[in-house]
Order: sequence, then C-alpha cells, then structure tokens
Amino acid sequence: MTAEQRSFDMSPYFEQHVFFCTNERSVGHKRGSCARKNSIGLRDYMKNQVKTKNIKNVRINTSGCLDRCELGPTLVIYPAGIWYQCNNKEDVDRIISQHLQAGDVVKDLVLTHHQVTIND
Repeated sequence: MTAEQRSFDMSPYFEQHVFFCTNERSVGHKRGSCARKNSIGLRDYMKNQVKTKNIKNVRINTSGCLDRCELGPTLVIYPAGIWYQCNNKEDVDRIISQHLQAGDVVKDLVLTHHQVTIND
C-alpha cells in the first residue's frame, strides 16, 4: 500500500473504544482506587460479554488512572467521550446493551462534566 492509498483510509480501526480504569492505590488512600472496587473483574466481564455477544468494532481496554477513582470504578467510551461510573455486572450489561449496541447514553450512570474535570 502506498502512502497515497493510506492517506485516503481514515476509518477508525474500532468504532467504539472503552477504557476501563484499573488503577490501584494503597489501602486506605483518601481517593480510593478503581482496582480495589473490582474494576478488573468488571472489565474482564465486559470483555467477555462483548465477545460472547459477538459485538463487532468495539475494543475494551485497561486504562491507567482516569483521575476519578473516588467515583469509581470509572470508564470512558470514545469517540463519544462519555464517562461512566460502573459498580456491578448489571451496570456493565446496561452499558453494553444501551450504549455500545443501541447508541443511547445510560444517563443515570454518567459522570457529569464537573465530576470528570475537577482536580484535587
């Protein structure tokens, strides 16, 4: 493939990319950590469900700290840029069915702009 051919192929490799925080802070840290709130298990469950349901063009990834561990477990889905709090498998199932499959925001799980942009 020539450079000219590559320049015309601007389609993303994945249509949706989920970044699941798996940051682990020390026990008792004032902000907590997503890993200590089962984010790794929830991420693994989401990956398995997406694969089992044969959902195409979606990638579930581990992320380092998303800087919202006190609200976590947290994840963000791009390209939409929607941030979610995800506490259990039921939340994962809703995010998969409503957001990843149907394209609708799961409003009661969304982290607000203020929650996402504040820094301590």
